[in-house]
Amino acid sequence: MYLAEHTIKGRKNYVIRDSLFDPGSNCWQSRDLYDLGRSPWDYIKYPGGNSFYIDEKITEHLSEQGVAYDLAELEELLWEFITREIRQKLEPFHCRGLRSGRKKEKKENWGEQQIQDFDKRRIYYIRCGVVDQRNTDRLPLKYFKALLDKSRDEIEQYLMQLEKSLNPREYKQYVYVIFDLQRYFSGSSARLIPQALDQDELDKNFIRDLCRLHRDELFWAGFQRKNELHGYLVRYAVMFFDNEFDGGSAWEEYLQNFINSKRFHRSPAPKESVEMSEISEIFGIAEKELHVMNKSDLTKLFRQKAHELHPDKGGEHDSFVRLAEAYKQLLRKKSYSA
Repeated sequence: MYLAEHTIKGRKNYVIRDSLFDPGSNCWQSRDLYDLGRSPWDYIKYPGGNSFYIDEKITEHLSEQGVAYDLAELEELLWEFITREIRQKLEPFHCRGLRSGRKKEKKENWGEQQIQDFDKRRIYYIRCGVVDQRNTDRLPLKYFKALLDKSRDEIEQYLMQLEKSLNPREYKQYVYVIFDLQRYFSGSSARLIPQALDQDELDKNFIRDLCRLHRDELFWAGFQRKNELHGYLVRYAVMFFDNEFDGGSAWEEYLQNFINSKRFHRSPAPKESVEMSEISEIFGIAEKELHVMNKSDLTKLFRQKAHELHPDKGGEHDSFVRLAEAYKQLLRKKSYSA
């Protein structure tokens, strides 16, 4: 069983569901077991002390449907809705029965199952923050075992919960990676510096891939959907278009890899920060203009300078590194002042 979360008219609704394998269609499907509505905490009862139990309305309904359930599993599903004070006191004993009572996984069937590449990229990024995912296919199937024996709906709900751990500053980078948009561009910058790419072309490629995924029958196997873009995909459109690329970990990863690749290169002595006068000189813009420039215009200016200074295009290594550091510093200042 799993807890499905959906936003309806601006408010979250919750439904207990499970995944079942349908031999006829040869795929996993989901079914609704109990609609908790907008207030799942109403189904948690407190008889006194630090104890609690799940409302019998749920267990009786599940029994009437012939659904085999485990009380510890139900407690796990609703754990986040239990009052904070009781959760803190019961945390050391949290779902002991669930952990001890779980059945062993049937590893012998793993080889017969397939994981969608889109799912692999999402899991790999969330777990490791890896931008360059060229080695994803080399990972063993057990690395993605959390996605096995699940319907498309359960997989999406599982990943939605994992995505809550992402920093909003990396939303656009995350979408860039999981849709593998780098494949439309050449050069090392396409892999780790999407800020320097033609953003109009990038937008077109993203929309094309989003629509392609929407039409992918294999990806949506067993999932009932309508013609319009499902909310599971809409969230990626929001992440992509409502955010800018951040000069964060991806930059640092790229710059470090680039420097390490220059075997005989000696890096200049590191500086704690770049002076505004130097930043102004690097970008060729007066300090006052840089202060009032918004993130979008700053990114456009950066892309222009990056094309001029990138080593792949004949630019100087040190100049490109300083440009990246200056851009990253300006982005941070604008984020703090926002």
